Amino acid sequence: MEGWLGLTLPGSYKAIASAYGPLDIGEYVWLHVPCVQDGDFSHFNWGRWLTNTHRSTRIASRDAPPHEPPPFHPAPGGLLAWGTTRRSDELFWDTSGPDPDRWPVVIFHRDAADQKINPWQRYETPLPETLAAFVGDGLPLPGGGRLGPLPATAVPTAFLPDARPWQPPPPVTIAQERRAAVTEGSGLAALTALVPPPDRPYLGGGDWDSLFDRLGTRLPAEYVALMDRYGGGIWAEWLRFRTPLRDGFLADVTEMLDVYRQCRADWPEEHPLPAWPEPGGFLPFACSIDGDEFGWLAEGDPDAWPLIVYPRHADQGPPLPAGLIDTLLDWLRGKYSTDGLVPLDRDDDPVEFATFESWTDDSYW
Repeated sequence: MEGWLGLTLPGSYKAIASAYGPLDIGEYVWLHVPCVQDGDFSHFNWGRWLTNTHRSTRIASRDAPPHEPPPFHPAPGGLLAWGTTRRSDELFWDTSGPDPDRWPVVIFHRDAADQKINPWQRYETPLPETLAAFVGDGLPLPGGGRLGPLPATAVPTAFLPDARPWQPPPPVTIAQERRAAVTEGSGLAALTALVPPPDRPYLGGGDWDSLFDRLGTRLPAEYVALMDRYGGGIWAEWLRFRTPLRDGFLADVTEMLDVYRQCRADWPEEHPLPAWPEPGGFLPFACSIDGDEFGWLAEGDPDAWPLIVYPRHADQGPPLPAGLIDTLLDWLRGKYSTDGLVPLDRDDDPVEFATFESWTDDSYW
């Protein structure tokens, strides 16, 4: 683990991790250790948690202007996450000092960030003294209040009962073609260079003509070409394309549209789109993990159908300015975002987030 990080960690942390594993301290602070657990609702991967915590905290700090985020590991001397509170505060070491056992603890206070108050507090004490203070008199939080005093308890983390040791992932080599595709090329050729498609795209076992017959219309040619190349799956761990040629595709679309029609009847000003098969009706084919729906306004030539998002947490916007493949490519490159398509942070590497995971017969979608 230390070789993967390129850092020697505090001896106190290694002793706690070795003796206890993942730990719930004072019924409020989770001390995370390098472990992994599989499961639909209790999945945990320490390496992914570390990376995601650094990224999400960096973005949250940037969203609380003018409080620019500090550097995070692997930047030299950057903050390194070790824990989380039940109110989603994040706990870090400041690794800029030469002695890991003296690294001070730094907290990112989520409530302060939400209030646009400087969310950062440096405690000037290393891990053992900071934990002792939490269960003693407590320590101040940015913007007021205190973390603690907490109950003097330490028990194994309840949501990680079957955790096993985490193993560093193998090194990732990024092909020059992928790196070049961030800025070069267009259309499906550039997309496949940036995100290599699966060897066997998962489409669901049916055929396009049968689907078109059941729909009563063909679908846009660029959608068919994209699906023939990639199949159903999830892009950038965010955008889920339903599997088009399996039996449940039409049922999923019909169910979603039934919900939309009910919402439109109850709140017509917030749901202005007609629903397919009405002329120009919204016909969904994909959704985000946050519940945004993506589809077309289906009227006339399918190859001219406008692409549109029905956002879950925003007002209905107009059709998107580009077609499906160009929109997907620009989003993955970090050049386009809209409600329902979360933007990359300016410090993100687009290649890292330009991913596609294919569905299987066992997948919900």
